[in-house]
Amino acid sequence: MKTVVIDAKTIAAQIKDEIANEVRLNTEKGMRPPHLAAILVGEDPASKTYVASKEKDSHSVGFTSSVYRYPETMSEKELLGVVDFLNNDPDVDGFIVQLPLPKHINENNVINAINPDKDVDGFHPVNVGKMVLGMPTFLPATPYGIQTLLERTGIETSGKHCVVIGRSNIVGTPMANMLSRNASNANCTVTLCHSRTQNLKELTLQADILVVAIGKRHFVTEDMVKEGAVVVDVGIHRVDDPTNPKGYYITGDVDFEHVAPKCSFITPVPGGVGIMTRVSLLMNTMTAYRRNMEKA
Repeated sequence: MKTVVIDAKTIAAQIKDEIANEVRLNTEKGMRPPHLAAILVGEDPASKTYVASKEKDSHSVGFTSSVYRYPETMSEKELLGVVDFLNNDPDVDGFIVQLPLPKHINENNVINAINPDKDVDGFHPVNVGKMVLGMPTFLPATPYGIQTLLERTGIETSGKHCVVIGRSNIVGTPMANMLSRNASNANCTVTLCHSRTQNLKELTLQADILVVAIGKRHFVTEDMVKEGAVVVDVGIHRVDDPTNPKGYYITGDVDFEHVAPKCSFITPVPGGVGIMTRVSLLMNTMTAYRRNMEKA
């Protein structure tokens, strides 16, 4: 059996081309471009990198991009004021508040303050509720990216047993819900596993599709995966390596070297799910933009 390493870079580039073409056609008709904004509080290196990537992605497809940067000392009240400002700006289609926030700010209070119609991260309780009910809404970026990756790769999901490892509100729990829905790119029988699952290996060996978002480097090993499985690795870990020109290398939650030969399809790390997460934010912003243009 030949293993296919899923080419997320090519799929993401195709989606970005489709978005850019739609934006170009609209602006040629005199319409404004979509506008995605981001709020960044503090100096967290990973957060700064993510926001810079999102800004670059926005410009690459013709979006207007605004980034509101604030110091670590910003108060929760001040941040809520910025959220309110963006909620009421008719030219902003969607915005994100980059997480994590400084410890003195309650993330739930901030997320709840975002207008659900501009919540392109898909974190607001209203949008989470709509997702659970199968109603049109903004889907969380990483599960949305994974589902899009499976669909565009031509991987059959209907009737398959999907095992999800990890129950976070950002990845595992919404992923399980989305793949169980009655939809052409879903219809899986889903098992959601976590740190208290006792017979984990027994369950992963049943998986036709295995989504790993446990946050532990090389957690999934060769003996946990059945022949021909589809493996999606959400994890990302930076490992110090003095022999590498960068001084480190990036790896995932799956022991790729030993697991890949058993798979029909597998995502790489880096170059896999992370790329699709970023593209999903663009897709959600386009959805918000289309709604706004229909109202105009």
